[in-house]
Amino acid sequence: MLPAGGLLELTPQGLYCRAAQAWIDPWRPVPRALITHAHADHARPGCGEYWATGASEGILRQRLGAGINLIPVDYGQLHRIGGARVSFHSAGHVLGSAQVRLEAGGESWLVSGDYKRCADPSCAPFEPVGADVFITEATFGLPIYRWQSGAAVAREIVSWWQSAPERPSLLFCYAFGKAQRVLAELAQLGISDEILLHGAVEALMEPYREAGVQLPPTRAMSSLDRHAELAGRLVIAPPSAHRSVWMKRFKAPQTAFVSGWMAVRGARRRRGYERGFVLSDHADWNGLLSSVRESGARQVYVTHGNSDGLARYLREVESIAAEPLDGAFATERSDNEANSSEDAPDGA
Repeated sequence: MLPAGGLLELTPQGLYCRAAQAWIDPWRPVPRALITHAHADHARPGCGEYWATGASEGILRQRLGAGINLIPVDYGQLHRIGGARVSFHSAGHVLGSAQVRLEAGGESWLVSGDYKRCADPSCAPFEPVGADVFITEATFGLPIYRWQSGAAVAREIVSWWQSAPERPSLLFCYAFGKAQRVLAELAQLGISDEILLHGAVEALMEPYREAGVQLPPTRAMSSLDRHAELAGRLVIAPPSAHRSVWMKRFKAPQTAFVSGWMAVRGARRRRGYERGFVLSDHADWNGLLSSVRESGARQVYVTHGNSDGLARYLREVESIAAEPLDGAFATERSDNEANSSEDAPDGA
């Protein structure tokens, strides 16, 4: 648990900074929320005031309502909120994702939110940030998780897609973040074919285009004639569409799922997908260790995923004071993620 009297504490609404009178990614409606990114388990409706990066604004307003009281901030910009100094720094997770750094009373804390260290053409890269205390995620906090580049995975996807010109190729991945990363990686390879999108993916494309992310041409499936020829086309859709009525228009499609979990548990977790591609928007083992080291933190708290194992490794091998952040925080996040269509472990 967090120490009494520290800059951050756990409340029934989530992680709270008394000096700023603000919660970071609160679980329930609060007067002031500091949002790391727009996935559903981090940005929830009903808050009086939202602080988030300007790059997150389009997605947040679409998901939480156009009329939310949103205060957009720039990466690295220092703000005085109550009695605390607060800044947002790129987390490299999805468009607009941020780590939140807070400073008050002579100490600084860094809350990672979700983050990754791999290059990603669809969002700003991760920024190493220093702090006295670091709260880090550990979704893939085991040495077995080591990612290859997104470009390498994109080449695998292209090979799979082009290997079956007589069939539609249905690629399932999260509608926000993963889908746009796949598209941006394909654009980096020079793919200029029009790619078809499920409506849930198409609805979130405009903020990426407005941000200047290079993407191949896309078209919503809903705009096609119901008798349109789909053989040889690549279609990107969210996992919720798999085995749904929506799939009935496709004749003998080949299917694949994109997720970091494909690294080890792919065969068990595909649930009827013919192929799995390993691509995650969370840090792998080396990325987690690098981030902890570069923070220079004297104390590390680990949450989400293999928190016990990573904390033990940091103590015993890295000689860094580290503890899993158990109790209400871990339980609340686990419950929300298990029921979320956005950021649950299946699509990390």
